[in-house]
Amino acid sequence: MGGGEGSTAREALKHKSVEKVVMCDIDQEVVDFCRTYLTVNREAFLHKKLNLVINDAKAELEKRSEKFDIIVGDLADPVEGGPCYQLYTKSFYEQILKPKLKPNGIFVTQAGPAGIFTHKEVFTSIHNTIKQVFKHVMAYTAHIPSFADTWGWVMASDEPFSVSAEEIDKRIKERMDVELLYLSGALFLSSATLNKTVALSLLNETHVYTEEDARFIHGHGVANRH
Repeated sequence: MGGGEGSTAREALKHKSVEKVVMCDIDQEVVDFCRTYLTVNREAFLHKKLNLVINDAKAELEKRSEKFDIIVGDLADPVEGGPCYQLYTKSFYEQILKPKLKPNGIFVTQAGPAGIFTHKEVFTSIHNTIKQVFKHVMAYTAHIPSFADTWGWVMASDEPFSVSAEEIDKRIKERMDVELLYLSGALFLSSATLNKTVALSLLNETHVYTEEDARFIHGHGVANRH
């Protein structure tokens, strides 16, 4: 869902085990611009395993009968009046997204800023909302230099996440013909070790994201200026 610039598709298509990637983005202009000018992702747009769909992700999932091994939410941030804050709600996760996953399927979504001063904007709420829908939920973070902040993601499944760092490295080696510059098994598992402030906030969060009671990012970094 989302990912119109092609980066998520590019990374997914590095895995030889992947049979098909469906990239659904709402904005034809963004996709066309990135396909033309973002040369680092050009091969992904031309890949025979990529099925590019221009549509609202909610509408596209509703009409599809197939089930997926993995669904990735590479969506725009939830902003008031924006195109996709409804895709962070409990009803969307529960009624539309989860039924499109296979029984052992995994859902992962970007979940907004996760820094000391910014994590309460939407990260803790999205995490708590997903906890209401899936049995096993993992929050993890990484620093994103272009955003000048730590960013958060949430991964969820009804099957436990029990893979070791060694097994992750083994699968990467088996499934890819390229050498990754950043990701390793140890790094991925360590990214779920959160600082004290963020960990406590995730533990204590009670807000559930709904269309009627949504949280929005009103300007990234506002908390740092108070």
